[in-house]
Amino acid sequence: MRLSGDWLAQEGTQGLCAALTGAGYRALFVGGCVRNALMDRPVADLDLATDALPEEVTRVAKAAGFRVIPTGVEHGTVTVIAGGVPHEVTTFRRDVETFGRHATVAFSGDVTEDAKRRDFTMNALYAVPSGEVIDPLGGLPDLQARRVRFVGDAERRIAEDYLRILRFFRFHAIYGDPAEGLDAEGLAACAALAEGIATLSRERIGAEMRKLLGAGDPAPAVASMAQAGVLAQVLPGAEARALPLLVHLEAGRAAVWLRRLAVLGGEEAAERLRLSRAEAARLALLRDGIGSLQGPGELAYRHGAGAATDILLARAALLETPLPEGWEAALAEGAAAKLPISAADLMPALQGAALGARLREIEARWIASGFRLTREALLG
Repeated sequence: MRLSGDWLAQEGTQGLCAALTGAGYRALFVGGCVRNALMDRPVADLDLATDALPEEVTRVAKAAGFRVIPTGVEHGTVTVIAGGVPHEVTTFRRDVETFGRHATVAFSGDVTEDAKRRDFTMNALYAVPSGEVIDPLGGLPDLQARRVRFVGDAERRIAEDYLRILRFFRFHAIYGDPAEGLDAEGLAACAALAEGIATLSRERIGAEMRKLLGAGDPAPAVASMAQAGVLAQVLPGAEARALPLLVHLEAGRAAVWLRRLAVLGGEEAAERLRLSRAEAARLALLRDGIGSLQGPGELAYRHGAGAATDILLARAALLETPLPEGWEAALAEGAAAKLPISAADLMPALQGAALGARLREIEARWIASGFRLTREALLG
């Protein structure tokens, strides 16, 4: 099997590979670029694995005229800028001892040993510069079946880094076959070790959940998370029931991970996922809007069409009701509406709290009229 694509043919990319192979080393594409190319998905990050040590990669790359950034020399990684494109080049590694994320590793000259360190079989695929695929662990059948499967013993892989539990569900949501369900061994291992999620930083958990909830359809994966006890570890009190309904209602619209988080619920989501202040405020706005009685027009008038759309979709999913008839036209009208009365129109007769109360009363009447009452009618 052979890869192809513009990313593979880039002059800088091929030049870097030629420099390494010309010096007697191997240059193998690995991980996401190989996986995505084989699945006809966009290729973004370019990772290379090699038997050259970091100092040799640096020497060879600089001699070829490329810029080198020592991004992770202690882990065997340098970033080479070739043709304006960053390439992460990492020396083959093997585990000496593992204890969570902080494994003791040794550099290796064996691609199979390097492959055994990776999380999923679909990420343990390599390709030579011409595009020919190398499959040290037999991961191609898994990729072709869209099956997310741990490399080797699933529990051992997870114990090396408990974030792999969340990555397992995220990868299934993005790359897996929903009709086939999740790999049984992997799912059982995630359920058995779910409590290990408590050892992870909230920043890492939040970053992974953003990616998972931003997938095209995360509902089956999140439902499996709930059944395995993983969702309760991430967001106590969260429920996955409404997520499939929301995804159905979203058809044709961009995925909004915060909208999906809003329907999951859960305790202290902003803190547990380390949301930014802006994200936390948006989530609170959505949850408040879902529980309010405000219609489409008022929601759009008060919060804008985007937030109103999120609220209406989430509300319909949680209540298991259809979207209101004519809601999109009402949103557009509400978003464009502007109250024809200002505080200046009521001054100096009214001041302070009385002025605010009168303005709110006028605004409520105007909204109830479908934004139809004129300035004269409101002041009359």
